[in-house]
Amino acid sequence: MRSFIERYFEFQKLGTTLGTEVMAGLTTFLTMAYIIFVNPSILSETGMPLAAVTAATCLSAAFGSVLMGVLAKYPIALAPGMGLNAYFTYVVCLGMGVPWQTALGAVFLSGIAFLVLTLVGVRQLVINAIPKELYAAVASGIGLFIAFIGMRNAGLIVANNATLVSMGSLAEPLTLLAVGGLILTSVLMALRTSGAILIGMLSTAVVGALAGLVPWNPQPYTFAELSATAFQFDIQAALHIGLLEVIFVFLFVDLFDNIGTLVAVGKQAKLFDAEHRIPRIQRILYADSAATLVGASTGTSTVVSYIESAAGVAAGGRSGFTAVIVGLLFLVATFVAPLFGVIPVAATAPALIIVGALMMTTAAEIEWQNPVIAIPAFLTMISIPLTFSIANGLAFGFTSYALIRLCLPGRTKVNWLVYALAALFLVRFIYLAQGE
Repeated sequence: MRSFIERYFEFQKLGTTLGTEVMAGLTTFLTMAYIIFVNPSILSETGMPLAAVTAATCLSAAFGSVLMGVLAKYPIALAPGMGLNAYFTYVVCLGMGVPWQTALGAVFLSGIAFLVLTLVGVRQLVINAIPKELYAAVASGIGLFIAFIGMRNAGLIVANNATLVSMGSLAEPLTLLAVGGLILTSVLMALRTSGAILIGMLSTAVVGALAGLVPWNPQPYTFAELSATAFQFDIQAALHIGLLEVIFVFLFVDLFDNIGTLVAVGKQAKLFDAEHRIPRIQRILYADSAATLVGASTGTSTVVSYIESAAGVAAGGRSGFTAVIVGLLFLVATFVAPLFGVIPVAATAPALIIVGALMMTTAAEIEWQNPVIAIPAFLTMISIPLTFSIANGLAFGFTSYALIRLCLPGRTKVNWLVYALAALFLVRFIYLAQGE
């Protein structure tokens, strides 16, 4: 078996070993294991059963990571995406009043769209058409969005009738607990501790429980409880209540997540070919599509590639076996994690803020001295958190980018698909204006 694994994953060609790949997989798992607690904490606010969402999180991550490793042979792990789970909960379900079953139906339909668009080559065209600067702006904007939610959950930001938002009270015990968790996690990350986010989150929860601030009542569970969200998606309702915009956001943001992760991990692992192309990109997109379908079927939001995979690459991971190890660890976690119960928002809020900060690194890729790029990028970044909508950020960014380019004929060649997407966003603006 060992020799088969070494041959299939081309260990000798990639300059790696079985032991190195296992350690890399464990490293990646530790850096992204916070999703086991954060994702259910966020999605459970929609009314979804906590134990079931926890199991769905682990199962979809296990399936997606193993498939990515075996099919595409990349050291990239997958799990329900931060940002998209917040969009699912706070915008679609709580903001728009959409039942979680219907929202899952929208996620499932977006997964089908992923698969169909991959089969006909459209996703590849979009990858080639999207300006890198706008991807960076979207990733940074989502980072701000996640951090904003984290600061709100921590009580650091509260509503204010005069100024919309203002600073919360640091005298609140739970707010102080969240601040302590943020400091601890930040120090651990500065020390480059493996699993810093997970350690910080669990430590904060334990301190809160010992101080009597956080009730901890672990409950036994059965497999029937874990399947409470399985195949509960309502596709018919998703089609009939006009959720095409939601489906489009799930599709579009997942595409951006994939591009950024592939570029970041591919560069670090030196996996690009001589023409700086992404090898086996078709297989990567197939794995991503299938993982989202499984995620929606089991009961979670869109499954995406994780930038934390870079931690495993830094530990020496070069082949898809790294992702397989991550998937197997998530599979084990499926039957263990629900015993811990919900992690309180005071503990998950620091994780949201930290993840938001990590996503801001892409802002350095934006040419801020060039107004043609800087203005659309800024509109994208600022619109996502301030309108509480990823869709609005995408719309402002693409529309402004296309209009500016259109007014500068002959200076820069722009892919026709950019204008097509901008036109769709303009139609969306008109549609929303008529609905007011």
